[in-house]
Amino acid sequence: GDLRSVLITSVLNLERLEVDLFRCAGRHHWVPATQRLFGGQIVGQALVAAARAVSRDEQVHSLHCYFVRAGDPKVPVLYEVDRTRTGKSFSVRSVKAIQHGKPIFTCQASFQLSQASPVQHQFTMPAVPPPEELLTQEELIQKFLQNPNLAERYRKHLTKIQAEDVPIDIKPVNPPDIFSSEPQEPKQLFWVRARGYIGETDMKVHCCVAAYISDYAFLGTALLPHRQYHIKFMVSLDHSMWFHAPFRADHWMLYECESPWAGGCRGLVQGRLWRRDGVLAVTCTQEGVIRVEQTANQSKL
Repeated sequence: GDLRSVLITSVLNLERLEVDLFRCAGRHHWVPATQRLFGGQIVGQALVAAARAVSRDEQVHSLHCYFVRAGDPKVPVLYEVDRTRTGKSFSVRSVKAIQHGKPIFTCQASFQLSQASPVQHQFTMPAVPPPEELLTQEELIQKFLQNPNLAERYRKHLTKIQAEDVPIDIKPVNPPDIFSSEPQEPKQLFWVRARGYIGETDMKVHCCVAAYISDYAFLGTALLPHRQYHIKFMVSLDHSMWFHAPFRADHWMLYECESPWAGGCRGLVQGRLWRRDGVLAVTCTQEGVIRVEQTANQSKL
């Protein structure tokens, strides 16, 4: 339908206070159970601020971010942009997100004027069922809730997840058994898209939405081999993205996530967003803090 995506109308809608100073104008649409601001929201909003400080013809090709303090969902975020460099082909913008007078996040985004080149290659997209053949995350949860033998603690947990108003449509390709503590390979595949309509617009808008989407369930990939442990604390440290080809963030894209390493209370994850036609659109990398109870759980059942 043509219901406008809340990611455009509210979440990534910034109010300009000064030439290079912005404030998030919309409400904090979705706040995780940790009661910290969702990292994807901060990344997406910072990219919006950076994009407003370049010409329309320049398109973002990469961003590199650090989360330095927990975001407070009870107050607005200020975004301060520094026009670090404006070159003939590439421009760099630095963004600082501020709450309570202190930076909570820093980001550098690089923009490029379109340039053709014969040097081109990419990986091959994984072969997976199309999104039309898969259940959404909400439908999978509803399926579990219809089981009369479901333990009450699981029912409460799933009902809480079901009530979350996440502005993303998600269809897991191989959903993990949420009641099992058996280790799994640190890989996940999702079909993802923005909920609602965005349409044909400046490509920078779709990149900002993809930045929001890219952080959802990303770091959780590093937990799959360690499901026997109870997670005490998990938070993103940094987040990087590279944009390769045009895409529509309100069209289904395959999010291929994997974690090549974890250790030292940190986990590393890598992701690729594929268009349905097999074109690699975006590459993402993130590292986060992961702290667990030292004693493994006996069983969740």
